[in-house]
Amino acid sequence: MAAGTDTAGTEAAGASSEELALGYEQARDELIEVVRRLEAGGTSLEESLALWERGEELAKVCRRRLEGARARLDASLAAERAAEHAADAREADGDE
Repeated sequence: MAAGTDTAGTEAAGASSEELALGYEQARDELIEVVRRLEAGGTSLEESLALWERGEELAKVCRRRLEGARARLDASLAAERAAEHAADAREADGDE
C-alpha cells in the first residue's frame, strides 16, 4: 500500500478518490499555498472563488486524515490498556 493511502473507517466514508490519494502532508502543503495566494491578493473573483473552494476541499482532506490518525491512535491505546488489564488479571489470579 502506498504511503498516505491508508484509510480508517471514518476517513473513507464519503471521501472522493482524489481525497484518498492525497496524503496529509501533501494536502496541508497545498492548502498553505492556497492560503498564501489568497492572502497575497491580486486574483480575479473567479480565481479567488476557485482557490477558496480548493482550500475547503484540502481542509476536508486534512481533517479526515487527522480523524483517521486519531482513531488509529485511540484503538492502539485501547488495545494496550486491554492487554495491560489482562496481564494484571493473570497476575492477580496467580497470587491466590
